[in-house]
Amino acid sequence: MKLYQNEISSATSRVRIALALKGLTAEALPVTILGEEAESRQAGYRNVNPQGLVPALLTDGGVLITQSLAIVEYLDELQPQPPLLPETAEGRALARSIALAIAAEIHALLPPRIGLHLKTAFQADADAIAAWSRHWVGEGMAAVETMIAGRRQGVFAVGDRPGIADIFLFPQAISARRMGFDLARWPNIAQIVGRLEAIPAFQENAPAPRR
Repeated sequence: MKLYQNEISSATSRVRIALALKGLTAEALPVTILGEEAESRQAGYRNVNPQGLVPALLTDGGVLITQSLAIVEYLDELQPQPPLLPETAEGRALARSIALAIAAEIHALLPPRIGLHLKTAFQADADAIAAWSRHWVGEGMAAVETMIAGRRQGVFAVGDRPGIADIFLFPQAISARRMGFDLARWPNIAQIVGRLEAIPAFQENAPAPRR
């Protein structure tokens, strides 16, 4: 397998964590994502992934899979142990709802292409873009905290083993902390992240800081 990735990307981090939990490997193919000249914006990479996003996984069978949730679920089916989804239908739905609350409602508003559009279309400066990001992270993480607190049963987001919800929560929480948020304001998230940081698959595959 080959993974088109970027080390600062929290979406890439999700897939790398899943690979590590499953004991699977994929050849890393770095793709730059910052700036107007980023490789992700160029025709070469758009021919690989029309969305111009990372990560993208090229399977051993030559099939390209995009979107981190689809990739993580593919890996879960490819290597069933350890399972990344709960046993019950309700538990699986909750895990996916937490993952999507992060991927679709928080992270979707934060990538470099969003900041670039805010800059070019609305003349937003760096401070304004940072304020935009902090607003959506703060609002979104508060909602995720409530989602987890209302139905939490176990030491992780959904149950007693790390799974898809944690794979999506961890990189976003690490990014939030780097933005200046004190995770203690979200006690369930803080507790879960503290446990996840002790697991090598998570600790070693956290998104790298932006330089």
